[in-house]
Formats: sequence, C-alpha cells, structure tokens
Amino acid sequence: MFVPRVDGRPPSRRSVLRALGSGALAGALAGCGVPAAYVAPGERAAVDRSGREKRVSWANWPLYIDTDDADESRRPTLEAFERRNGIRVDYVEEINDNDEFFGKVGPALMNHQDTGRDLIVLSDWMCARFVRLGWVQEMDRAAQPNVTAHLDPQLRSPAFDPGRAFTVPWQSGITGIAYNRRKVGRELRRLSDLWADDLKGRVTLLSGLDEAFALLMQGNGVDVAHWTADDFHRICDQVESRVRAGHIRRFTGNDYIKDLASGDVLACQAYSGDVIQLRADDPDIAFVVPEEGAELWSESLMIPALARHRTNAERLVDHYYDPEVAAELAAWVNYVCPVPAARDVLASAPDRETAALAEDPLIFPDDTMRSRLAIARDITPKERPGFAGRWNGIVGL
Repeated sequence: MFVPRVDGRPPSRRSVLRALGSGALAGALAGCGVPAAYVAPGERAAVDRSGREKRVSWANWPLYIDTDDADESRRPTLEAFERRNGIRVDYVEEINDNDEFFGKVGPALMNHQDTGRDLIVLSDWMCARFVRLGWVQEMDRAAQPNVTAHLDPQLRSPAFDPGRAFTVPWQSGITGIAYNRRKVGRELRRLSDLWADDLKGRVTLLSGLDEAFALLMQGNGVDVAHWTADDFHRICDQVESRVRAGHIRRFTGNDYIKDLASGDVLACQAYSGDVIQLRADDPDIAFVVPEEGAELWSESLMIPALARHRTNAERLVDHYYDPEVAAELAAWVNYVCPVPAARDVLASAPDRETAALAEDPLIFPDDTMRSRLAIARDITPKERPGFAGRWNGIVGL
C-alpha cells in the first residue's frame, strides 16, 4: 500500500498554463486538409528498438505527475516502472499548449520523420487531429492487460477513436461552473444561473473554443455528442448579446483561478481539478455540474508515428493503469481518475485525508454525477476555420 503525500498538494497543472492560441499550423494542416500531412497506415511504424534499447522518451505537461516530498525532481510512480522493467524513462515537461506542440512536432510528422518522442499527452480534441492525420500508431491491447481491464467504460470509445485504438486517457476532468457560495449568497444549479442580474459583470467564460463550447450548448439542452452548426451559432449569438450587455466580465485562460480567489469574479466556467485545489484554501469555492449537464474531457497518451520504442511505451502506459499506481497518481493530480478501480485502493489508505479522496466525486464521479456528464463530439476540420473565426472574434483573440 502506498502512502502518498497529502500535505501541501502541488498546484493544479492547468493553473500554470496560458490560454490556448489560435493554432495557425493546426488550422493550416488539419483545417485545410493538406494531403502531404497525412501518413498512411503502412507508413506509421518504424523498426522497434525496445528490445535492445531499454528506454522510452515521454513528453507531458508541467505538474502532471506525482513527485517526492523531499526531492521534487523525483517521480515515485515513474521510478517504480523503471525498477520493475529495467527501462529508463526520459520524462520531459515540454507541452504547455496543444497548438504550440502541434506546431513543434508537425513538420517532422508530415514529412514522415521520427519526432524523438515515444509517448505524448494531448487534449482529446487535439488527439482527434493526430488520429485523422495518421500521426499516431495503434497500440497493442494484448500487451496492455491493465488498460483492457480498468479503463473507465465512459471513456472507452470517443467518436474520434472508437475503441481507443490509438489513444489512452492519462487523466480526465469536468468543465462546469465554479462560484463563491458565500459571496453569491445562494446555490447555483443551472448554467442559466450565471445570467442572473446580480452577477452582471462578475462572470467569466473560457476563451478557448474547444474548452468553452460544449458546456454552453448543454445549457441550451443540446446533446453535445451530436451537436450541429445551428447549435454552435446559437450559443455565439447568446454570448455576443451578453458581452454587449456587460454581463460577461471577460474571457480567460486558467487565470480565472486568480479572479475567483480574489473575489473579482463570483462565478465562471471552470475545470474540476482547479476547484479541488481552490477549495483547499477557501471552502466557500464550490464546483457545480449543472442540471443540464457538463462536459467530461480527457487528455490522452499517444505513441507518435515512427516512434522508436513502441513496445516500451505501451508497457509504460499499462503501468499507469495498475489500480495501485493510478491511485497514487490521482492523490496528487486531483483530476478525474480514468481507472475507477483506484477508488478502492484510496479508500483503504491508512491516512484519513488520503482515504477521503475516494469519496470526492470530482475525482471519482458517482452515478448521479455521471448521468449528467457527456463527451462532446469534436469540431471537424471542415468546421474549424469558420467556427474558430467567429468565436475568436467574440472573445477578442
């Protein structure tokens, strides 16, 4: 049984990221469908050097893995993998923005070259682009028994990757509403509650199109797994009207955290993992999955095309689907754990505070919350240029 750190938890990974950019290269390739960018199935695999080179290179986001209390350069779950398998992991925190990373590795991938990375983690809406372009290798589930046995059923088959052949969730989260219960003076239960007169000028929305649109559609009663262009333009009309009326204070990246903590903002679109961190300092900060529903999203692991250590990368992915390992990670990052079996591991922890995490629905959603969560279909390449242009015009990007 592991004993994870429970005092002074690390800041949220998302809390240090800047707002997503417009992604010029992403739009140019994925949006316009440049033929040279596509990699055919037979050209995605390289000679696998895993047998003779016991290493794997992994690119991830900052603050997205457990670290040791005494030495933050050490990562216990990663070191456990290295000891058990004799494989060295070159772990680099180099992903700060989906579009920026797309631009970094895109030239190599579109020219059929190795990126130098065996494993990467990106948001699922960006994973969809990689899958469409053929920039990732299919994983061998026969070599990943933990993934097969323990992956959350609600995350098993997104529209962009049926059956999760090319991607495996690293962590998940919920986009919902955060608010200061004491300062608002009442409970907020629906997305429409954001538009109450007494909140005018004290509400923020997320600036990123892919981060914002699904929750706003859900407020209109839309099934976000099957939304239409009309649904999109309807929310744009509504947001434009509220901007003109001065109801929406501004559009934010992850800096909504600062506004909510200071009291400049009373209610906002927010990520579940951030609120777990915020309420540790201020219990009046609440997170709501609206009655109309909220978006369940993931950031997923992928093996890039022509990666040289595919077998080692597959083994590393499977390591993190061991419930014991997944529980140790969940106790640190505080996002929705994609391994439901980790809940029982945390519940049996000897430390009371650690065991309490098993009952947190923002880490392990209960059935009631799950019934209101939905995975949105992603924006298609054909839709993206026009939709991004309209949304960015409203937001001011």
